[in-house]
Amino acid sequence: MRRMAKLFWRYGAMAAGKTLALLGVAHNYERLGRSVLIYTARIDDRYGEGVVGTRLGIQRPARTFGPDTRFSPQDVPPGTACILFDEAQFLTCEQVTELHRLAVLHGFPVICYGLRSDFQGKAFEGAAALSTLADQIEELKTVCACGRKASFNIRVDAQGKRLWEGEQVSIGGDAQYIAACPHQFYTGHCKP
Repeated sequence: MRRMAKLFWRYGAMAAGKTLALLGVAHNYERLGRSVLIYTARIDDRYGEGVVGTRLGIQRPARTFGPDTRFSPQDVPPGTACILFDEAQFLTCEQVTELHRLAVLHGFPVICYGLRSDFQGKAFEGAAALSTLADQIEELKTVCACGRKASFNIRVDAQGKRLWEGEQVSIGGDAQYIAACPHQFYTGHCKP
């Protein structure tokens, strides 16, 4: 029987290096001859379907998950040392509970990376559930244009104009995201 493992939640604003950190963890396990299982959200196909990618150009294949995906011990290949999730904010509450069970009851460490909140400052369902159930929580930090810590995300259109309304999720298209400090998030500009 495996020993008890943990569910980890590592979140940060846009461009905090979440995917790069995930790929680093995968590399460290694999260089020791240990197998990892990587998932990414089916909805995020910026680098192709089932591809985890960074802004630095590092990519690798991954399994995809959607709201209908279930996670059970039978889904984990024998010899898997760790399960990694990119874009974990898109998990459902039920899926986060399943992942916590995989860790606690079946001994598979599960490390989830993603955004805590959307462009309106509202929690994603998966992020809220991970904040509740994760055994260990860590913020991956990045900076705002002003140099202060960025903890929010701002959505802008192709001309750089801030968008205040719209669907919670917008991947690709004309929308882009900027990591922002709280002052910029609320006022639209950085504090001098």
